[in-house]
Amino acid sequence: MVEKLDDYTVVVKFPQPTPFWADAFVASAGSILPKHLFADYIGDKSRDAPTNLKPVGTGPYKFKDFKPGDMVSGMINTAYHMENRPHFDAIEMKGGGDAVSAARAVIQTGEYDYAWNLQVEDEILLRLEQGGNARGRTEITDGGNVEHIQLNQTDPWTEIDGERSSSKSKHPLFSDPAVSQAIALLVDRASVQTHIYGRTGVATGNFVNNPPRFVSKNTKWEFNIDKANQLLDQAGWKRGSDGIRAKDGKQLKLVFQTSTNAPRQKTQAIVKQACQKAGMEVELKAVTASVYFSSDVANPDTNAKFNADLQMYTTTMGEPDPEVFMRQFVSWEIASKDNKWQGRNISRWHSDDYDKAFKAAEGELDPVKRAALFIAMNDMVVGAPAVVPVVYRPRVSAMSRQLRASLSGWDNDLWDLPNWYRET
Repeated sequence: MVEKLDDYTVVVKFPQPTPFWADAFVASAGSILPKHLFADYIGDKSRDAPTNLKPVGTGPYKFKDFKPGDMVSGMINTAYHMENRPHFDAIEMKGGGDAVSAARAVIQTGEYDYAWNLQVEDEILLRLEQGGNARGRTEITDGGNVEHIQLNQTDPWTEIDGERSSSKSKHPLFSDPAVSQAIALLVDRASVQTHIYGRTGVATGNFVNNPPRFVSKNTKWEFNIDKANQLLDQAGWKRGSDGIRAKDGKQLKLVFQTSTNAPRQKTQAIVKQACQKAGMEVELKAVTASVYFSSDVANPDTNAKFNADLQMYTTTMGEPDPEVFMRQFVSWEIASKDNKWQGRNISRWHSDDYDKAFKAAEGELDPVKRAALFIAMNDMVVGAPAVVPVVYRPRVSAMSRQLRASLSGWDNDLWDLPNWYRET
């Protein structure tokens, strides 16, 4: 609850013990919306607010123009609260395109000063950096992001009340623990790191990989095709004449989707090859990123709708505290038609023990006990498995040799934009 004391002072009161109190003041959750611009667009009408595409705020730059999928531009805010800031008279941010082109535009051609979220094979980044006329460099910043594979806990192929992947259903194959456990054994994380990500992705068996006090030492990852075959044999999944395993009339055929991106397609291929050796047929599906990560409720191919058996992407950890990050596995956040697929629990996994541990962590003020709760939650979700972590991904950016900018793995790349400057 926020109480106004005077024009310049407010008091924030929490109704219960809140160890991660900073959440209300940082990143997107801490944004203050101008009442005079949003008061008429509350609830279902929020997407229609004109200010969504023409923002007003107190930042270092004022909005100038926005072309969706192309360019957003701003001009200096001469009334900015910091003296002699920002350092640039104007700023432009280019959207669309692909990660390799963005890296090349900064490191090789110098057309731009900065590029963010470069999910590019490290081999390509190194080649650009080592080019004789390189104009930029790669910046790698520790954070908590993780590239992972989700196992759909619901049935994506049966529609219930007009909804696929309904929480009222169970996945016809993953209901057998042997199948999901076998998949966890068929992800060759070492090859993904060595041959694709290099410096930019570290093989991991944990969903929480940072800060260190929250990282579980109880887990381990293993790539073992023979062990996967043994699990499936013991569970009664028999190979047919086509080499595909089947049981009770169900074949081990899976659709594995992700966004269109070279590292992800290569990771898909590595997983598919291993699955074939275990008697699983995997169909690969790639969806354009702007479609895959869209919030359009009419779009059937969003990651939130999860109309596939497996899917892969990176979950961003925006704070050096796992509470918001691990909220994506609580039962009340399950994505569904009722919440317009805005719930953060996209795998639709449900565990009463997890829910109980999360609620305890929300109010636990002892930092050691609280860390133990999040470690236990990590162990539950990867042990089920509801997800298979692949690589921990630090923030990877490209920066002009002349640009000086402070970066953080725990916030928006532009958090310190007022202090960015270019050396001449």
